[in-house]
Amino acid sequence: MESSGITGGAGAPQRQDYAASVQRETKSVYEMMRDAKEQAEARRDQLKLPKNTRYGDTPMMAYAKLARARTPGEITAASGYARRKIVQLQSALRSDPDNKERIQAAIRQLQKAVRRAGKKQRDIQGEKLAESRRKKALEEKNRRKAAQLRQELTRTRALRSIRESGYIREAEMDNRTQEHLSAARLELRTQLQELTAATAGVSAAAHQYAAAQAVTAAEVPAAPEAGAGLDLLA
Repeated sequence: MESSGITGGAGAPQRQDYAASVQRETKSVYEMMRDAKEQAEARRDQLKLPKNTRYGDTPMMAYAKLARARTPGEITAASGYARRKIVQLQSALRSDPDNKERIQAAIRQLQKAVRRAGKKQRDIQGEKLAESRRKKALEEKNRRKAAQLRQELTRTRALRSIRESGYIREAEMDNRTQEHLSAARLELRTQLQELTAATAGVSAAAHQYAAAQAVTAAEVPAAPEAGAGLDLLA
């Protein structure tokens, strides 16, 4: 009987120490979850675009240069600007993979700007030919033909101006769309990181609780068998 009391007295401090250990480990799990959340928030801040990194502004600048171009040389310069920016953005794909989608969208717009610059070159050449024909008609005193050519030139230039304004609006709308999509992708990545951290913390806590229950069950003394006391009295 004394031996049983001693054993029980020795087991109590062990159970208390283990309970304290479990409490400390449980606390550490919550600290891990808190740290994971803080890391996710830091990651969210890290993924935010710096104010000077606005990839969508580049196509709008290229289209603005193209719209202002009036001569073949100015159109060539606008096209060269777009080509240089394409090379720079292709390099940015390697240095800034987190904004890959925005960079690729800007590259697509700049590639369109290069093709549209080629079309404007052809349009300008056609307008020059029409202007030459108009002047020739005036020299030949063919005022009716000259008036028709002038009216056609005015209509062509007005349509080109409207079309080029549409290019800038298209690039601006695409930039806004990419900003919204980028923000949505960032939020999804952050939520996934937070969910992964929370799931890991809950799983660790569950394992620790199961281990504590197993140790507690192992320390409970087994009930004496029926009749054991009668055998001793006999």
